[in-house]
This record gives sequence, C-alpha cells and structure tokens, in this order.
Amino acid sequence: MARVEVTMEVGNDGVAVITISNPPVNALAISIIAGLKEKYVEAMRRNDVKAIVVTGELAIRLGLVDRGIPVLVGYCFWISSYSAFGGKGGKFSGGFDINVFQKIHRTGDISQLPDESIDLLVNIVEDGKKPTVAAVEGLALGGGLELTMACHARIAAPKTQLGLPELSLGVIPGFGGTQRLPRLVGLSKAVEMMMSSKSISSEEGYKLGLVDAVVPSEELLKVSRRWALDIVEKRKPWVRSLHQTDKLGSLSEALEIFKISRQQARKTVPHLPQHLACLDVIEEGIIRGGYSGLLKETKVFHELVLSDTAKGLVHVFFAQRATSKVPNVTDIGLKPRLVKKAAVIGGGLMGSGIATALISSSIYVVLKEVNSEYLLKGIKMIEANVRGLVTRGKLTQDKAHKALSMLKGVLDYSEFKDVDMVIEAVIENVPLKQKIFSEIEKICPPHCILATNTSSIDLNLVGEKIGSQDRIIGAHFFSDEILISTTKEVNDLRHLEKFLYSSPAHVMPLLEIIRTEKTSAQVILDLMTVGKAIKKVPVVVGNCTGFAVNRTFFPYAQGANLLVHLGVDLFRIDRVICNFGLPMGPFQLQDLSGYGVAVAVGKEFAAAFQGRTWESPLVNLMLKNGRNGRQNGKGYFIYEKGSKPRPDPSVLPIIEESRRLANIMPGGKQPISVTDQEILEMILFPIVNEACRVLDEGVVVRASDLDITSVLGMSFPSYRGGIVFWADTVGALYIYTCLKKWSAMYGNLFNPSSYLEERATKGIPLSAPASASLALNSRL
Repeated sequence: MARVEVTMEVGNDGVAVITISNPPVNALAISIIAGLKEKYVEAMRRNDVKAIVVTGELAIRLGLVDRGIPVLVGYCFWISSYSAFGGKGGKFSGGFDINVFQKIHRTGDISQLPDESIDLLVNIVEDGKKPTVAAVEGLALGGGLELTMACHARIAAPKTQLGLPELSLGVIPGFGGTQRLPRLVGLSKAVEMMMSSKSISSEEGYKLGLVDAVVPSEELLKVSRRWALDIVEKRKPWVRSLHQTDKLGSLSEALEIFKISRQQARKTVPHLPQHLACLDVIEEGIIRGGYSGLLKETKVFHELVLSDTAKGLVHVFFAQRATSKVPNVTDIGLKPRLVKKAAVIGGGLMGSGIATALISSSIYVVLKEVNSEYLLKGIKMIEANVRGLVTRGKLTQDKAHKALSMLKGVLDYSEFKDVDMVIEAVIENVPLKQKIFSEIEKICPPHCILATNTSSIDLNLVGEKIGSQDRIIGAHFFSDEILISTTKEVNDLRHLEKFLYSSPAHVMPLLEIIRTEKTSAQVILDLMTVGKAIKKVPVVVGNCTGFAVNRTFFPYAQGANLLVHLGVDLFRIDRVICNFGLPMGPFQLQDLSGYGVAVAVGKEFAAAFQGRTWESPLVNLMLKNGRNGRQNGKGYFIYEKGSKPRPDPSVLPIIEESRRLANIMPGGKQPISVTDQEILEMILFPIVNEACRVLDEGVVVRASDLDITSVLGMSFPSYRGGIVFWADTVGALYIYTCLKKWSAMYGNLFNPSSYLEERATKGIPLSAPASASLALNSRL
C-alpha cells in the first residue's frame, strides 16, 4: 500500500522537487499540509537548493487509476503531475480533503481546519526567497489550483482542467483563490469561474494568463525545472500574483461587475449564502488590497464551513459515494462482467433515453419496437437526443457519429442471441411485461441481465412466469420528476413525449436498481457497473410498490391536495414549496406530468397503502373540464413561450367545486388559517413519515440512500442534504408531534409511523443505523 507522505529530492541542477503522495488522489490531508510546510522550510534553508518544483506522485504509478476507486474530484487537494517516476495521465490536484469537513461537521471543532493561507502560501511559498514552479497535469482544482497560484509560474500539460469549485460545497476558496485568480485572469473571468464552479482547460488558461506555458506531458517536469532556474537567473519574471494589479481594471469597472454579479446571485441562487459571501471577499481585496482580502477570506471560509448549507452539500457528496457500497454485493469478491451489447425494448420517451445513454457510452444497442412506425419514431428521438448532447457540449461530433453507428433498430428478437443485457421499457402493463420476459428468456444467453424499467410494478409479478428469476432486476431510469405508475387509463405514454424532452432518461442522473429476494448479487453488481459507465448514480433498493423514490414521495401530492380542500390557496402552496428550494410545486408538477398519470399514481398507492391516503376529486374534475396540464395547454397555470408559468384564474371555480364535493373544511365552508411554515410542514412531514417506513422495512441500505435519491430523483434541494438529513435538522420529536396533532384533526394521512414514534420518543436521529432488533428485512 502506498504511503501517505511528502518527499523532496534535490537534483544536480539545484532544483528541489517536492512530491506529494496521498493516493488515490493526493488529497491535502492535515498531515500532508504539515509535510508540505516541513519540506518547503527545509528547501528554503538548504544552500544546495536554488529553486523548487512542486508536483505529486502519479495515481497511475500507484496502480489505482483503473480500479474504480472513488475520487474527490473538485473537493480534495491534489498536487501531482508528470514526475521523475515516469508515466502518463497524472493529476495535479482536485481540491482540499473533504473528509476534514465531515469531521468538523460531526464535532463542531473548527480548529481542525489548517490555517496556512498566510503562513504557508504567502510567507513561505509566494514571498519566499526561492522561486517555485507548479508542474500541472490532468486536474488543478480547488485548493490545488490555489497552491499553483501562490507559485511563481505554472507549467501545464495539454487539456488540464483548472478551476475553483468550492462554492458547490457551500464554502468559498480558502487558500487565497478569491484574491489571486482575479489578479491572474481578470476580475470578470475570475468571478465567472468561481460563481459557476466550472473549470477551464489549460489552453484557455494560457490565453488568460493563468498558465505560463502548455507543454507535452513527457516534457513537463523538465520544462518546469528549467523555468524555475530561469527565474533564479532572471531570464523569466519572478511573479508574485497577490501583488499583481494590472488585470483588475478600474475601481468603477470592478464595482459594476460586483453589482451585476450580486443581482445574478440573488436571482439564481437565493437560498445559498456562499455566492454573495464570495463576492464580498473578492471585493475586499480589490478595495483594500490582496492581503486584507486574504484575512477576510479565511474568516468567511471558517464561518461557511459550519453553515447548514455546507453541512447539507457535504452530506450529499458522501451520500453519493456511499451508494457504491452494497452489503453482500460489492464486498464478496465478485468482479463485474462487461456489458458490450444491450437490447432496449420500447422506443418511447424512456426507451429512447435509455438507448441514448448506452450508445453515448460505447455500448451497442438493439432497439426493438412493435412496428416500423414506432421504430422510426424511436430512432428519430435518439438521433435528436444525440444532437442535443452535441449542442450542449456533452459529445463531440465524432463521438456522436460513433454513438449512432452503435444503434440498430429491429422488429423481432433475432439480434437478442448475443446481448449481455435487456432493458424492457414498454407501457406499465403486467401481462405485456410477463409476455416479453417469457419470450426473451428463451432467446437471450444465460448470462444476460433481464431488466425492467418499471417505476412501481412488483418485480416478482414481472418475472412470475420465467425460470431465471435470479436474473430479473429493476432498472428505473428517471425522466423529469414524473411519477409514472401502473395504469389502465394511461395505456400509451407516448403522448407525453411532446412536452417531456427537457430532461429525458439519458439526462437525469439517478438510476434506481431494484432487487428481488431472488436477484443474484452478480446481476446487481453488473447493473451497478453499467449505471456508472453511462454516468448515472446507481442506488440499489428493495422491491415494493413505488420502490424507494416514488414510494417515499407519494404523500407529496396527497398533502398538497388535502390543504387545497381545507381552503388553502393552491397557488400559495406552490409558491411555498418553490421558496423552500424545489424547482416546482406539486400542482405545477401535476401540470407537467399530465392528470391521467396523477390519477393512475393515486390509485396505485391507494391500493397498496390502504387507510393512509387521501383521494382528491380535483384531478378528475380537471379532466372532466377538458384540462390535462401542459399536455393540452390547460392546467392550473398558464404557460406561454418565453415567460414563467403564471396562475390561471379560470381554474378557481373548478377548485371551489372540488372543495364542495370533498366537504372537509371546518364547519363545512370555513378555510383553515395556516402560516407558510405550516403549509411546508404539512406537505413535507408526511414524506418524512413515509421515508421512515421505507427505512423500517429495509427498502434501502442506509438513510443516506434516500437522501441522494431525493436529490437526484425528485430535485429535493441538495443544500438541505436530502429528505432524511433535513428531517434530522428539524428534529424527529417535532415532526412526530405535528403529525400526531394533524392526524387527529385531518385523518390517517398524517398518522405517525412506529419508526418515527420510536426515534422521536427515544431521541434517536432518523438517519441512525437500525439496531440489531431492527435488522434489515429480506428485501435487502
């Protein structure tokens, strides 16, 4: 096992090469920072050292690059490049070690943060008596880029990524990035890079002045050493970036940039404090000087690390990493089998999106449809999807041509004889799915994964009539926030496609993998590997109605509808939910998905969870009045091209009629009086309650799996940490007390689960692992 250390070698040329080794990503852990400081002090003291090159041991040399080891790209601090050890494909730096944040959040002890922005990067590196050159390859992100900017020159290999993504974790750059980046690339570009957390290439960095030279990887260390000596011999400039002012422009220009940037931040990220805080820190340096800016940067960084936003975002980061660990699947020595060729049955919205994701990741796809018309439509949708990826810069034109060359449309099963995986993506009809799986079992090879894209149908029913039930697995791809369930009313979902192109299955990041009691560990591992290959976050869950995501969130619409019939303004409800941070409220979501889907979903969950649902007459009345949301342009909201949805006043009489039919308002016609906070809680607390049942039944491996699925599958605000994490910040006892009160007033929808009651009364966090007496049931 590679050692975690900082080493220094002094060559005959008098250049000290300081190398960091902290595999797999050379993260700047506390011990590494101390090691860096120690080696720098030694290099400055030694008479045989003229100059310094800072680099890092290659991940490829350590044999880690191709092992699928998770990396903290963008959030840990690497220093690495092509070094004296040889090899290609190194990484310079991906950012500060986020594990330190996690420890601080557990303990509240901010003293664990290294306070080296001034002492190490200014006093020793930047203002030191010997020049430092950073040799950069692969990545220089976060704290890694900040270290390079404290150096006196930066030499980069081609296509190296450079950026400061700290705001995406709820903090700001803490090692001088807020002050040095504007002085190297100009204020406007620096603000853009920090606000967006997006990286640039070394080629662009060279044009901007962030990089001094771009050289081939094999020459990187040699050129860096020579450059360092040239600085000593005054053939190259000795540049201290914190002292540069020529790219900052006039004060009036700077103030205008800050004004516009603050307006944009308040509009686009109103709930996030780090963007405005970052602008304040940058401005401090512009007005009062770089050193003053550094002092404020450190102060604000420490404050933000302890903010609820940072806690939530860091939790989501680790929650996503945790999904790759599934007991009795990933820890029993199995190796994933390679899926080279897949078949997708059904070329509608979901099937075409799934096929797009597969071919874009170099997996051959056979697309099967029932007739030539549907097949042609499916292929055209895939072609449109691929063109969209090119337009958004996700695929090059060459890769797009290659992807489309890996697609073949068929009308029978003749091409299924050598596929490694089949994903069925037809309408939600149990007999049809059973028929398909009976047919493909006879044709596909015995190792073939037999997957269904159902969003809620019991997998035991799907595979009931075949012998290979160990190969049956759910592959639930997501499209927008739509909950599609079993339905007779919605017997052909293709009519939804005309307004659902915005976030099809190849774009949405979540892949819910559903296992039955009989699904083999090998099949689960294989599908997890496919999910990662097509750039999804695969989360393994158990088999139940709605699985994890749709099951947890089915009370979302229920609570909202109940409030409307208690007299609360429908449009106020949506505003409250949006103000909380979700992209749309429950009624705009209904407009998006179509009311037929809403009716079907309601029936599915009412049948599965009898006694704790509430049936609203409103959706049926909307359909009766010729409304079906965005599908026919008549919903709760008015949708006009180029403008935001706005409330449709003509829907108010329908709402009043629905209230009359439901007749649940106190006194028959007296609307309840509630605050915005109560509206929020009456909608979200039942979701938390259902999440507790999901945890209690062992549908997910761990509570954080529900957090990441709520963020990626239902757009729950990531800065709130996910549904269970957020609930723990609110407090189980408070949630239980509210639900208990509302259940007495408004019915079983609010009836607290036994899991919630136990956790609330015993003071145990909802996210705490189950005890031995609450062992995971056989679903997992």
